[in-house]
Amino acid sequence: MASRGLLVFGAGYLGQATARRALAGGWRVAATSRDPARRADLQATGIDPVDPSDPQALMEAVAQASAVLVTAPPEATGCPGARALLPALTASGAFPDWIGYVSSTAVYGDRDGGWVFEDDALNASSLEGARRVRAEADWRDAGLGMGLTVQVFRLPGIYGPGRSVVDRLRDGSARIVRKPGQIFNRVHVEDAVSGLFASIDRPRPGGIYNLTDDEPSPADVVMAGAAARIGLPVPPEVNWTDPSVSEAMRRFYLDSKRISNARAKAELGWRPAYPTWREGLEAILAG
Repeated sequence: MASRGLLVFGAGYLGQATARRALAGGWRVAATSRDPARRADLQATGIDPVDPSDPQALMEAVAQASAVLVTAPPEATGCPGARALLPALTASGAFPDWIGYVSSTAVYGDRDGGWVFEDDALNASSLEGARRVRAEADWRDAGLGMGLTVQVFRLPGIYGPGRSVVDRLRDGSARIVRKPGQIFNRVHVEDAVSGLFASIDRPRPGGIYNLTDDEPSPADVVMAGAAARIGLPVPPEVNWTDPSVSEAMRRFYLDSKRISNARAKAELGWRPAYPTWREGLEAILAG
């Protein structure tokens, strides 16, 4: 069988984790970055670096890719992945077996703690969420207009090694951010990656999937539980609107909802290896 190729547009935390999984599986992997130093780092790990502003390089990369993953966040002008990749696909005549666009559960907006499913109406309450709604629509339209197998994945906050409450507790930056009634899901980075590969094995044009854990939980419960597990004091409490809370963290507190992952389980045969934050925390501590 011919070797499979993956192109990752956006070599961030999730993009690099996906690239590593593909490399371990014998895939040929390319990934984009605007940063020359990041491209050098990618090359050192066996990933072909691609400058997204180089049309010829993008054409060559998509021509060799059987799967394309877009993780770059949307901008005010739309999805940078769509802006760069769709012309490259057209110019090269490439026809990947699978295109995945990573979106966010922010597209649903606030549901006052209620359950949310993929077919529910979108009601983004943040600028980021609104941009995601537009980017999803752009990719769906491209799939329909160009005959591409485009799937959309809506993810909550991603955590994992180097990016978790454990790291914040250990470096002293953790805070208990309490907002009464607020609840949301998370997903371990490796579970997000396994969900993407489950879809690659079962592509469905126009498919939309929530990739989340099984247990939505208040942020303060997770922080207090993590502190107790690793034997550190519960961090100080701060209001979610306090200036010390980063803008990225504050966005999580705009909405309260429980995200169903039932469709991904039923259609993709996917199961999170870390169904709750507890298992995910243990995996991080195990190193």
